Amino acid sequence: MTLIERVREVEVLNAASSQSENTQRLGVEELRQDVKAWTSLEAIAAIMVDNPQRARNELRSSCRHVLAEQKWASLSGVEKRQLVEELIDVVFGMGPIEGLIEDESITEIMVNGSKSIFFEKEGKLIKSDLAFESDDQVRVMIDRIIGPLGRRIDEQSPMVNARLPQGHRVHAVLPPITPDGPHLTIRAFTRHVMTLEEMEAAHSFDARMSLFLAWLITLRKNVVVSGGTGSGKTTLLNAFSLLISPDERIITIEDSAELKFGGHHHVVRMEARPRNAEGEGEITIRELVVNALRMRPDRIIVGECRSGEALDMLQAMLTGHDGSLTTLHANSPEDVIERMVTMVRYAVDLPLDAIEAQIGSAFDYIVQVKRDAQGRRFLCAVAEVSYDREKSSCSMHRIFAREEFEDEGRWTATPLFLAGIEGNSVDPSFEAVSAWKTSCGL
Repeated sequence: MTLIERVREVEVLNAASSQSENTQRLGVEELRQDVKAWTSLEAIAAIMVDNPQRARNELRSSCRHVLAEQKWASLSGVEKRQLVEELIDVVFGMGPIEGLIEDESITEIMVNGSKSIFFEKEGKLIKSDLAFESDDQVRVMIDRIIGPLGRRIDEQSPMVNARLPQGHRVHAVLPPITPDGPHLTIRAFTRHVMTLEEMEAAHSFDARMSLFLAWLITLRKNVVVSGGTGSGKTTLLNAFSLLISPDERIITIEDSAELKFGGHHHVVRMEARPRNAEGEGEITIRELVVNALRMRPDRIIVGECRSGEALDMLQAMLTGHDGSLTTLHANSPEDVIERMVTMVRYAVDLPLDAIEAQIGSAFDYIVQVKRDAQGRRFLCAVAEVSYDREKSSCSMHRIFAREEFEDEGRWTATPLFLAGIEGNSVDPSFEAVSAWKTSCGL
């Protein structure tokens, strides 16, 4: 073969490769436009609400008619089927990130414009090779998520929170707030509820802590789980739920429904509702807490205190609903008290000592969780809360501390509720508490 023949052969191969890449890159959008000329995608989307399988079959049928045209003759059968499935993901699903959402090992998905997608797996951020075709495709997907919820996002209201049918939490931001294009963050929640035993096996804490946490729940102590974003607060709260007696009536109150309760058969779930597109219909967590008190709860679980509902959560804990649970964003147990004071003041102007008196009387224990630089989650502190009447302030002291994931942690004091266990106690038994204290070096 001469040099000229070899050059021509390379040019032909390059042209074929370029044509193949162009077909792959533009294929889905071209197919969508051709299908729109054949049938109404809006009509198919309407069918999706009542009959998802029929809607998919309608779209596949339309695609078969379109792909039978001469324009698509150069594609193989495998390529055509791939294009159809990609179009289904675009019309009904989440486009390129559909696979990431279905992967239960992925806990967070971050779409930074159309060309940059990251995800969190095993606590570490990973850049994906996936990309959307355009910012418009990202925008269409956001509208598809929030549309059925009666929500709106546009240049006048460029931020929105929503929830996928699987329970995943979604936050979207549009330009001009984000000049580089629409941004989407999806917090994924696994369908499996981790138990304390599984968390112990993952070295989040040891057997001594696992037993202590179980006693907190069975003895109906009011517990706050605090920590940073993604530190495992909701995961631990879900694990606590598995220890609650099935004879108890539980009422959960959340901004977005994230808590899962295994096989517990008496759970009433309530979810806050934001304003609709007309600016009406808002129902706050605070209103839900007030109503929960009228629903004969044995335990009230607030997914997260963020504002004035903190006051009503304290009132619930002080009016006979022992064993209530909540989570809070805070860097340390000490910060929990300060944040609670600030949030209560959002609701009502009370003196500092009055607020601290309620906090000290309502909370029994603060459990702090942490995620380290390697993405490993572990329980790093336990603090006991009480009200010091002499000083008219909330008293808090740590009884357990663990600085690093590799550390075992150390107990520095016997929990007050265990110190009072007598020889005739049944659950936990005097012998069990004595053995536990010995293992903790107390």
